[in-house]
Amino acid sequence: MRDAVRLQLFVGPAVPVPAPREVVEAVEAVTVRAGAGGTQDGFELAFRVSNRSPLHTMFLLTGGASIPILRVVIAVTVGGDSTVLVDGVMTHHEVSSDGGPTSTLTVRGKDLTAVMDVVPLDGLPYPAMPASVRVLAALAKYAALGIVPLVIPSIIPDLPIPIDRIPRHQGTDRAYITALATEAGYVFHLDPGPVPGVSRAYWGPEIRVGAPQKALDAALDGPHRNVDRLSFRFDKEAKELPVVMIQEPASKAPIPVPIPDVTPLNPPLGVVPPLPPRITMLNDTAKLDPAAAAMTGLAHASRHGDSVFGDGTLDVVRYGRVLRPRRLVGVRGAGEAFDGLHYVTSVTSTLRRGSFTQSFSLARNALLSTTPKVPT
Repeated sequence: MRDAVRLQLFVGPAVPVPAPREVVEAVEAVTVRAGAGGTQDGFELAFRVSNRSPLHTMFLLTGGASIPILRVVIAVTVGGDSTVLVDGVMTHHEVSSDGGPTSTLTVRGKDLTAVMDVVPLDGLPYPAMPASVRVLAALAKYAALGIVPLVIPSIIPDLPIPIDRIPRHQGTDRAYITALATEAGYVFHLDPGPVPGVSRAYWGPEIRVGAPQKALDAALDGPHRNVDRLSFRFDKEAKELPVVMIQEPASKAPIPVPIPDVTPLNPPLGVVPPLPPRITMLNDTAKLDPAAAAMTGLAHASRHGDSVFGDGTLDVVRYGRVLRPRRLVGVRGAGEAFDGLHYVTSVTSTLRRGSFTQSFSLARNALLSTTPKVPT
């Protein structure tokens, strides 16, 4: 049946393999949370098993008691298309019983960035390496886990000269890579797939261009409606205009420079952007060189550029495919102010026997659509 939803579960110490049939049949519910920005993706598996089931001991032993990590990959097939929802590791194990012969075994975990957040490497030098090269060096350790890096060099390159300074690693790999992304106005996250066992480590700008996903139709009536709930709000107070202070070398006079939130990779998704109700002076940038000051301003602008926000839920079978985060999606039937393209900031997927639903959040930086129509 083309509309059927099929769950695929892979587990293993380092290389995940298909889970035994008994394990898959014991699954009662699956929840996967994925978001934009620097948040970690997470998952939760609920099994309904007998109190004497060996699954209790198996997850305890493989969840850290006898091997370092238990890798878990969750994928689904909808309408013949397979999608990897998460590739991560187990971090928590819990058993609850209601006094009967069965109990609920709950396994929780995070994406593979949890493996990068274990060992601090304070003081490791990176001579003459810009931020993007340092990120590649840190990610190279995880190639054995199928992590393929996609690193975009900084818009404003900052090449440290060894006789002036040598950058040094601070904290764990995840903490350091995330800190470098924040300084550059970038994001860092893992995109699972396209096949089980492979992930893409993305370090770069939050890209809001590209082919949008199938449109979300919020019309109140009609056969094309494919969302259960969709609401929008306009919050102009969330928008800020950062102003960086650059010190003129000769006179030491501070020069204020406003930083816009619109870039080639983050174009306006609406026609009418609100005027920023708040101007934020980044005074601590005066001690930085112009390149570092500009990157600080771009980072602040990217985090405070949205003013239109949406939330909703959908049935995946009716929608026809899996809605993915960190991508564009079209909206129809929500009114002229909110129709058009939006950026999917987070998606929570919930699978139970007989149902597959998703709750999602959207954002964009202006009102009124820039496109006359969206892909259906």
